[in-house]
Amino acid sequence: MANKNLFKSLVGMLVPRADVINEEGAPAYAFSPKHALAQYAATGCLHSTFYASDEAQLAKVLALSTEVEPELIAKTAVYCREKSFMKDMPALLCAVLSVRSPALLAKVFDRVIDNGKMLRTFVQIMRSGVVGRKSLGTRPKALVRGWLETHDDESLFRASVGRSPTLADVIKMVHPKPQSSSRTALYGYLIGRAHDESALPELVRRFESYKADKSSEVPPVPFEMLTALELGTAEWVAVATRATWQQTRMNLNAFARHGVFGTDGMAELVAARLADPKAIAKARVFPYQLMIAYRSCVAEVPAVVRDALQDAMEAATQNVPSIDGKVYVLPDVSSSMSSPITGHRRGATSQVRCVDVAALFAASVLRRNPRAEVIPFDHVARDLHINARDSVMTNAEKLSNLGGGGTNVSAPLALLNSKKAKGDLVIYVSDNQSWVDAAHGHGGTATMNEWSSFKSRNPRAKLVCIDLQPYAHTQAKDRADILNIGGFSDQVFEVIAEFARNGADPSHWVDVIERVHL
Repeated sequence: MANKNLFKSLVGMLVPRADVINEEGAPAYAFSPKHALAQYAATGCLHSTFYASDEAQLAKVLALSTEVEPELIAKTAVYCREKSFMKDMPALLCAVLSVRSPALLAKVFDRVIDNGKMLRTFVQIMRSGVVGRKSLGTRPKALVRGWLETHDDESLFRASVGRSPTLADVIKMVHPKPQSSSRTALYGYLIGRAHDESALPELVRRFESYKADKSSEVPPVPFEMLTALELGTAEWVAVATRATWQQTRMNLNAFARHGVFGTDGMAELVAARLADPKAIAKARVFPYQLMIAYRSCVAEVPAVVRDALQDAMEAATQNVPSIDGKVYVLPDVSSSMSSPITGHRRGATSQVRCVDVAALFAASVLRRNPRAEVIPFDHVARDLHINARDSVMTNAEKLSNLGGGGTNVSAPLALLNSKKAKGDLVIYVSDNQSWVDAAHGHGGTATMNEWSSFKSRNPRAKLVCIDLQPYAHTQAKDRADILNIGGFSDQVFEVIAEFARNGADPSHWVDVIERVHL
């Protein structure tokens, strides 16, 4: 009998050879520089992950930025701010543009640097010297001045929350020229210089008055300014009444601790705010942030508020596509997925792990596609019954409590092939660092071999690999039936929906970014 290892089937011969080694030393496929930059931009938070240090991520992004055109850098910055809701990475790409193309930086600056925190992050990155300069330079300094000048007095005062650098530091760096007496007074107030107190904006005067006499009405200043003061229950009720959606989500336990929910109607007011679909969309919330808020609620947070978080989860994932045909969702629950989704940050590491986000993606897809099957995996495919009628939150909890072994990305596909399963769309949610199956690729990765077998039975099937971490390679090579996409905002669902409907060429996700209008 002929040697089967030498004389593979036609399907096996069509599998491309792996061309790179992944973080575990196993075969993988390298992304193009354009795709790799998009991957880092949509998933990289410039903090250490399971496999990569923050320094390594920064070095990789800077290196990739030299391999692509400045226009793509600009479009990627806009995409990952407006669609992926990232913070540090789009600010870094703007800093890169200050060197590569100041004209393009001017075109995208206001779209990317869209609040005070983003402005301070941009200035911090510029001053660090990582992009090759330690001063802002003429064009960036003018853009920062323009940002200050286009915001009214109250907006600027509200943006003054935060440090390293402070807004006062930024003002001292760029020397904006005030156009009114109130702005002259405000700049003096912020940077600690002599100023005319009577000329200060009304909101600033009200805040200073309240600091001197807590019996006066609580002013509508930024939440963080008030919580730094000694407040009683009545003041906390006033704070909770005016809090933004994000501030509400982040401070439910503080509200409970300070007696807010003991006031008639406050639990209902907070619950209505949390469940408001328009407020959820405006807040640009990551669905996983709702999961952690729900998990973190102390017993004193009323049930109506906790239920509102579940309602908010359903609203935040409502754009998950309803897909024709049979769908399989394969969340990675291996040990590397225990890494915090936004990386390790000294003193501020997120409680949300990659596995939590993978579980949430899977549960969300199942909610809109009740006939879908969910097959979690680590070193093997896991057997877990998931009820599509349960809430997204409930199913995500079940999935995220699984696993912890090695990573075998091909395992669930191998299981489907052993059952000769039929299917139209397969969705992985993983960090893609497969190694348990490294010896079974026969030139390509084991995942590509198993996918080829699956395709031989299901020629119209498509494969989507959602990658939650910033690495420059994958287990399934981009081509017309395979989409690799990075990120953990609900924008990912929109890209998947388009791919499921229309298919694509091998650079589909990069094309989505290149369609950004500057």
